[in-house]
Amino acid sequence: MLFLRKGFPGNATVTFCHSRTPDLESHTQMADILIAAMGKPEFVTGDMVKQGATVIDVGINRIEDPSKKSGFRLVGDVHFEQVAPKAQFITPVPGGVGPMTVAMLMCNTLQAFQSSQ
Repeated sequence: MLFLRKGFPGNATVTFCHSRTPDLESHTQMADILIAAMGKPEFVTGDMVKQGATVIDVGINRIEDPSKKSGFRLVGDVHFEQVAPKAQFITPVPGGVGPMTVAMLMCNTLQAFQSSQ
């Protein structure tokens, strides 16, 4: 929504899609900034992303991995190994947007406390 407003940052053409959007690849290949948050492990593949795009992976999915002691590993909605070589910037999973989410939650909690005083 931030990118939709007039002025800076903004004035962007924003397209919302979901996993069943017809011809999804044609939309994702045009994106300068691609935010993936559909809850499907490694759904976004290398052929869906244009060269030089910024890819923000919000998804966190647990998939089986017998090589791990826990029996699983965490992956995002973006197939990191395929997309990383094409992307100018990409957030990893785990360790990408999660720490920022926690930091902003702490910031907002502090602001709420301060405004209640």
